[in-house]
Amino acid sequence: MWTDENRARYNRDELRYPSDLTDKEWLLLEPDIPPARHGGRRRSVDVREIVNGLLYLLSTGCQWRAIPRDLPAKSTLYDYLDRWNHDGTLSRIHHILYIKCREQVDRGVSPTAAVIDSQSVKSAEKGGPRLTRMATMRGRKSKAKSGMSSSIRQA
Repeated sequence: MWTDENRARYNRDELRYPSDLTDKEWLLLEPDIPPARHGGRRRSVDVREIVNGLLYLLSTGCQWRAIPRDLPAKSTLYDYLDRWNHDGTLSRIHHILYIKCREQVDRGVSPTAAVIDSQSVKSAEKGGPRLTRMATMRGRKSKAKSGMSSSIRQA
């Protein structure tokens, strides 16, 4: 519920973009960002700006070429997004924040209940992933002669 206390806590007017991280949010996130790789050049970008750029993309849904010029270049953002997705950084951050949110409201780390809808049960009974794989397999080339070639007279 929006109270005067909550409005002040979630006010983002002083930020450049509403998707930018506050200092408090960055302090929560910073320890989970991997350090620069060993060897090669030193990291020349501010990692907080990388996160701000990725959050801007996610919150606005803008195209890569429409990223504002005051954020890192689209190639830099894409490289970090790809690297963090590949090495599991994004999944790890999501899991850590998920646990912190559950602990903040005095809930267990793992949920104790689940909801299963009837559609999920129906697809599981039929075989689920195995049928999906069969439906997406490439069709085999027919070894039969074409009906077109048999209807044309040969001289």
